[in-house]
Amino acid sequence: MTVTAGDVASAADSHRRELLAYCYRMTGSLHDAEDLVQEITLRAWRAADSYDPQRASVRTWLYRIATNVCLTALKSAGRRALPVDLSQPSPVTDVGLLTRQPELPWLEPFPDALLDDGDPATVVAARESVRLAFIAALQYLPPLQRAVLILRDVLALRANEVAELLGTTSASVNSALQRARAQLPTGPADDTLTEPSDAGQRELLDRYVGAFETLNIEALKKVLREDALLQMPPFPAWFRGREPVAALISSVFKREGAIRCLPTRANGLPALGSYRRGTSAFEATTLHVLTLDRDSVARMDLFHTPQLFPAFGLPASM
Repeated sequence: MTVTAGDVASAADSHRRELLAYCYRMTGSLHDAEDLVQEITLRAWRAADSYDPQRASVRTWLYRIATNVCLTALKSAGRRALPVDLSQPSPVTDVGLLTRQPELPWLEPFPDALLDDGDPATVVAARESVRLAFIAALQYLPPLQRAVLILRDVLALRANEVAELLGTTSASVNSALQRARAQLPTGPADDTLTEPSDAGQRELLDRYVGAFETLNIEALKKVLREDALLQMPPFPAWFRGREPVAALISSVFKREGAIRCLPTRANGLPALGSYRRGTSAFEATTLHVLTLDRDSVARMDLFHTPQLFPAFGLPASM
């Protein structure tokens, strides 16, 4: 069977979402992942004549190209991280005294809307495997081990498929997988949390939004878990505990003025875009990615990167 460049381009387009998620897991960056998927599509189109359907499916062939592209990119890339990965909790709870460090390679959030929209079980698994804590943990692994763990444990490829994809042996793949798992004991899901029901989640999010939109710090404290964690790249500082988190947000409320929020989803979690009143409209400021426990907010990842809002279906102003 002859495979044309057009066939390859069509196949690459049909697998774009899962390739984007794969590149995001590898790099920790939505922007890098988008650039790499473009490179993957270009390389696949150029190599269409070399594709042999007798040796591998188009999907596996694309993952071979994707893995090579990612490994090459990661040779010269620094590890992306979140503030909690870099330091101890900050004692400074006045946001005006904190310093941004946008030059650091921060981990970025990923829109749920860009995940593969296949059957419900696939969607749930995909959301679990892009949780921020898991993506951050992946960045500690050497790139090859990272690829093996994602291909085997997240994408559920067989050892011989991964070996063929990487040009190595099944024994080498299994060895790399064991080493990767040893450094990643918790896996994608956080088993210490009990997520609320859909109704409970809506009620909890309504309380959280209400606290922010009314600048009510006491109402916010009632929503937070006792050991709540807050971090907000590109600020390297992070905070642990209801009182330190509330003190930091209180200093934000004193500076922000009126705030409005719009819902979205990121990294398999409920998320919000928050907007600060400007001269003529509410301007995008912060993307809140929220980890919920049964009846409280356990973690707040606040990304001060309004340029990401369009990727999450959020307007730049409202």
